[in-house]
Amino acid sequence: MPQDPTERRVVVTGPPRRTRRPSAHYRPRTEIDEQTTLGHTYVRSLMRSQLRAALVVLAVLVLLVGPLPLLFATLRHDGAVQWAVLGFGLYAPLVLLARWYVRRAERNERDFVRLVEDR
Repeated sequence: MPQDPTERRVVVTGPPRRTRRPSAHYRPRTEIDEQTTLGHTYVRSLMRSQLRAALVVLAVLVLLVGPLPLLFATLRHDGAVQWAVLGFGLYAPLVLLARWYVRRAERNERDFVRLVEDR
């Protein structure tokens, strides 16, 4: 069969195609690195959880320290009681509150890393 001269074979060339396909596995870390809307949402959720813990600590601190001037006004002449309240009655709850806050902040960060690293 004779070939028609208008139907000749043409070689098409172009830029090389990617041989490696993008992974179908979803990576939140790339979302954060590329600063996409989803990555911004991840970081914002971490910031909100840290802010929530800080506001809880602030509220408890205000409730602990706020009434002290009223208490000291009623105990105007007894300086020993004031120092006992400040030294023993306030120091231990402040240490416990600080310890709770540090543990909560570390747990928030650990949960965030676990989410981002996909473990």
